[in-house]
Amino acid sequence: MRALTWHGKHDVRVDTVPDPEIVNPRDAIIKITATAICGSDLHLYDHVIPTLQAGDVLGHEFMGEVVEVGPGNDRLKKGDRVVVPFVIACGQCFFCKHQQYSACDNSNPADKADMSEKLYGAPMSGLFGYSHLTGGYAGGQAEYVRVPYSDTGPIVIPDGVDDEKVLFLSDIFPTGWMAAENCEIEPGDTVAVWGCGPVGLFAIQSAFVMGAHKVIAIDHYPHRLELAKQMGAEILNYEEVKVQEAIGEMTGGLGPDACIDAVGLESHGFAFDNLYDHVKTATFAATDRIHALRQVLMSCRKGGRVSIPGVYGGLADKFPVGALMEKGLSVKTGQTHMQKYMQPLLDLIMEGKVDTTFLISHRLPLEEAPRGYKMFKEQQNECTKVVLRPH
Repeated sequence: MRALTWHGKHDVRVDTVPDPEIVNPRDAIIKITATAICGSDLHLYDHVIPTLQAGDVLGHEFMGEVVEVGPGNDRLKKGDRVVVPFVIACGQCFFCKHQQYSACDNSNPADKADMSEKLYGAPMSGLFGYSHLTGGYAGGQAEYVRVPYSDTGPIVIPDGVDDEKVLFLSDIFPTGWMAAENCEIEPGDTVAVWGCGPVGLFAIQSAFVMGAHKVIAIDHYPHRLELAKQMGAEILNYEEVKVQEAIGEMTGGLGPDACIDAVGLESHGFAFDNLYDHVKTATFAATDRIHALRQVLMSCRKGGRVSIPGVYGGLADKFPVGALMEKGLSVKTGQTHMQKYMQPLLDLIMEGKVDTTFLISHRLPLEEAPRGYKMFKEQQNECTKVVLRPH
């Protein structure tokens, strides 16, 4: 089959690789009908996530048709159309039973889990197409993919529903939703969102659905800020204002009740601390650039809530732990507990209460995926989401 494979920094290629096969009884093989390039994929493209190996198949946002089912799976059948969550979860361990699916104890093979346990103190769950830290599973930017524990993950989509309406249930819609849910939004709340990429935009949309009175969106790409504005957010271009001061003025000096960091470990900007971070990461004295997170912690009101859906992978310097403690901030973060959210969010889509298709800016065949990555990396104002069609 054809699949997008990683070969080094800014080097991804569509290669011919072996077809996936059933390995375990609960597996399924999915023929991919739609897949997308995620902002998190750019961290792989930039080679800031470790343990990638040449030839690894990328992609964790995908859906398709079931073409083969293992003998231990009585939930799916051939011909089902499914969206597959990027988190691989067994459904039976302590964490899965507590709906903390992204902390699954069984989906990351033991020989891979040791690496993340050394880094983080506990093994990560398995993720599709996201390095050997998360299991080394082949991703879905391909013609076919093997889905482990497929009786727990994929959600069946009703006939007649276009792929593009539901594709983002695979990651970014539930991730934006959980980011807003972690803010514990109350009537009258002001929520500030750093980063108007796909997750940030869905976090803005979700915050309004949950009852936020005001949402402030921070970015510097005009088109993405315009999309946030169309949702009802008040916008700040960080290249034109001092963000912390502007937010203080917009909130009567208090600061937002809740703040969302939808940026992650590759913060942009020319602030002194971000330039410092660039030097530290370039010399391998740190791994993550946390300018946006520092700004979040400094801007949030005392006693406020901080939500971090942005991806962080290692170590950072000059973390404002004093602000975190002295202001009494509450922090929630983590990979998304996908299986918890997919059905209720599918219901919102089917009821017409949420539209996800506004985000798509480019549609390409799988063979043009390398161009899609380059475009998504270099043209982030115009390119908000790339959907690939393998077949």
